[in-house]
Amino acid sequence: MSARNKTVFLGMSGGVDSSVSAILLKEQGYKVVGVYMKNWSKDLPGMKCPWAEDLADAKRVAVKLGLDFEVFDFEKAYKEKVVDYMLAEFKAGRTPNPDVYCNEEIKFKLFFEECMKRGADFIATGHYARSENGKLKLASDTNKDQTYFLYRISKDAVKKTLFPLAGFRKPEVKEIAKNHNLANAYKKESMGVCFVGDVGMKDFLREYIDLKPGEIRELETDRTLGYHDGAVFYTLGQRHGLYVGGGLPYYVAKKDLDKNIVYVSKNLNAKDLWTKELKLENLFLRDKNDFPSDGKIMVRLRHRAPLLPATFKNDTVYFDEEIKVIAPGQSVVFYAGDVCLGGGIVAE
Repeated sequence: MSARNKTVFLGMSGGVDSSVSAILLKEQGYKVVGVYMKNWSKDLPGMKCPWAEDLADAKRVAVKLGLDFEVFDFEKAYKEKVVDYMLAEFKAGRTPNPDVYCNEEIKFKLFFEECMKRGADFIATGHYARSENGKLKLASDTNKDQTYFLYRISKDAVKKTLFPLAGFRKPEVKEIAKNHNLANAYKKESMGVCFVGDVGMKDFLREYIDLKPGEIRELETDRTLGYHDGAVFYTLGQRHGLYVGGGLPYYVAKKDLDKNIVYVSKNLNAKDLWTKELKLENLFLRDKNDFPSDGKIMVRLRHRAPLLPATFKNDTVYFDEEIKVIAPGQSVVFYAGDVCLGGGIVAE
């Protein structure tokens, strides 16, 4: 399909990936409309939300490239669809992934629908992924591939989405930005909460959840080793941030929210830390025709984690070898070859 006279609405975050995507789309002949999605603008005590700076960076790139530019205000919907969901999950003792629901509910639903209403032929983002005949596929840069976060986006959205960075590696993207003298070529990637820049999840949760201190106990002996400032902060399998004991590291083995106790163990072979199966809920299977008839698939348990062989049957993933436990609320994503099949959420 010729790009000439085709209009693409591109989500521009102010970062280098979406900025280079604008360059590539324009070079291919598309009419590109840059859009900044204002999803969150609230400051936290001592931590300023970077939305205004990100908007300025995005607008600066749009002006430099001669693009039309708009701002879509999704803040109310974002609070309801993503933030409230995330807070409810943490309060229930689960560990959600807000980026997954941001993509499903905002970037590839609300944004997609709004762009189509405004006459877009396609939407585009700076994600590392591929769209091919309605199928969501792995990007060339397997280290940066983001299909783990995109597995729940609709088939209709995938059909109408361009991923300009699908065949590029991150160093190549940065080089393109430098060659075009983009000011954000050296901008540091945000590694914090998806919508609050570099703010850590723990700092964010402190503002919204009433925390109750409690004991950290050793699983095998029930001995009190220390104290926590809120069980919701701790994730099964977590090793860092416990500040108990010395020598071999402790791992979070389980949580008792009713008694507000976090149990830890030094024993990496503790039965609570390992499993060969995961029960899933809230399944999202992209296309059953792509699913192997024998249920044998490859599974990714977190972004950038290696693909693991497994079998999926009756809402349960059975792994060929034992895996470290995955916290309830996290996403498990399925693949067959380079095709993302969908996935589900780890149940209790």
